[in-house]
Amino acid sequence: MTSAITDHTHWMHHALRLARQAAAAGEVPVGAVVVKDGQIVGEGANAPLSGNDPTAHAEVLALRAAAQKLGNYRLDGCTLYVTLEPCTMCSGAMLHARIDTVVYGAAEPKTGAAGSVLNVFGYGQINHHTQVVRGVLAHECAAVMADFFQQRRAANKAQALARHPLKDTALRHLDSAFADLPDWPYAPQWRSDLPALNGLRMAVVDEGPKDAAQTWLCLHGAASWGVAFAPAVPVLLAAGHRVVVPDLPGFGRSDQPKRDKAHSAAWHVQVLSELVRSLDVRHAVLLGQGDGARLGLAVAQAMPQCFAGGWLMDCWPDAELPQPLAQWLQAAANKPQWDVVQGMVQAGFWPLAHMQQRHLAIPFAAAGHRAALKAWPKVQAQLPPLPQALLADWLAQGRCCITRSASNTLMPQAQWQRAWLQAAPVLAGHESALQQTPMPPMFPAQAAASVAQAMEYFAPTAGTLAS
Repeated sequence: MTSAITDHTHWMHHALRLARQAAAAGEVPVGAVVVKDGQIVGEGANAPLSGNDPTAHAEVLALRAAAQKLGNYRLDGCTLYVTLEPCTMCSGAMLHARIDTVVYGAAEPKTGAAGSVLNVFGYGQINHHTQVVRGVLAHECAAVMADFFQQRRAANKAQALARHPLKDTALRHLDSAFADLPDWPYAPQWRSDLPALNGLRMAVVDEGPKDAAQTWLCLHGAASWGVAFAPAVPVLLAAGHRVVVPDLPGFGRSDQPKRDKAHSAAWHVQVLSELVRSLDVRHAVLLGQGDGARLGLAVAQAMPQCFAGGWLMDCWPDAELPQPLAQWLQAAANKPQWDVVQGMVQAGFWPLAHMQQRHLAIPFAAAGHRAALKAWPKVQAQLPPLPQALLADWLAQGRCCITRSASNTLMPQAQWQRAWLQAAPVLAGHESALQQTPMPPMFPAQAAASVAQAMEYFAPTAGTLAS
């Protein structure tokens, strides 16, 4: 028994040498040898990538070489050693070749067909029975695999960073800070190719069919990021719509300029305009929250052909802010340890400190990442006037909805309504477009009904689809 174990170890070292050769060639490191009467009669190293051959697994190559050397496709009396538990294809090939014994090193819990996922060799009805020996040099074989994938992950990360290098004038949160958000599973596209970004990396969620009849451009306001739309996105996607949710530069997962002077309303509008063009956004409904609605209106004014309407939530229409809102923005700008979520709860944006909304605080956890908040009172004052002609067109089509949350203490209802009627004279005769909701439509308890109603309200017409 000791001699057999020693022999198994000896031949598995040969298979490990071949596995390392495969790794050096960029292949998944698996090596195999076929032994008969104490001699190697065939060997193989994984090569499906280099050969563009899905059957070029190490075991299959070793079987082919052995059959050629012995002049017989039947390999009676042979033992095959392989560093990784064989898959279904390779196990079947061994049975067809009538291999006496297969000896493998590391188990493969995802595709292993010698006992881990299924056991191809365990069917008594098959007319040939191959013995299986498991776990020979298992630790060494598993280490070769682990080292390979660790190096590949490191190379992929380095390549990704090379495509989006961090500028020395900006900060970047670790991706791990945003991992495993239960209500925000959407992987962003990383954009640094927009000219206005000047090399900054921007996170953009773009989900749903690109040729959807309706696209929703979701723009968050200050002290927030894309996750604010988490309750709405699955409802929209389930209806077959496209949803685009960028994190504005300085917010969320996007790079944050270190200096607040980098931020201006014109710059944010330019970045968003370039993004809309690059994504070929069409038939879009602007779903704007706070000052995100004002930025989106400026974008839509510049390219009205891309937009079909707008839903503007908790948005103040001009630079003459009510005192509570001005004080709130100033608090966000001036207090390095400001609790974003608590600030929103106090303002009535989120009437309950719902656990999901704790995600809003993630990008503002460190004081150094708050240059955008510090800049925002200035940015808010720079926002361009409301686009009267665009709003008039949307109102005439019944495709403009302006809502205020009843719980929002920063924008008193009478003052909010009066400000909109003064800033947008085109609302005369369309006062019904100004609506009040019990709480923010993006609040989880309200999302399904509110978004479903909005989808019906903004449903594309034959005219918009033809445009």
